[in-house]
Amino acid sequence: MGGISVWQLLIVVLIVVLLFGTKKLRGMGSDLGSAVKGFKKAMSDDDKESDKNQQDADFKQASLSDKKEQADAFKAKDQEKTKDNDRV
Repeated sequence: MGGISVWQLLIVVLIVVLLFGTKKLRGMGSDLGSAVKGFKKAMSDDDKESDKNQQDADFKQASLSDKKEQADAFKAKDQEKTKDNDRV
């Protein structure tokens, strides 16, 4: 009752073709297709870049934790030296 039938869709398509012409519709279709391709490419490039940045962040975090361990070891050695100096 409230739906659009096939005949109504065909009439709408016929009116659109008469108003715009097939050349203009073909050009709009190709423009829309290239825009969608560009959008997909940008999204995939962004995903690859974010994965790369996350890997870099993991590497930097690992190197910072290594430096922290080295600093803790260095502090322990300094504390032993100060204890030895206090005993003298």
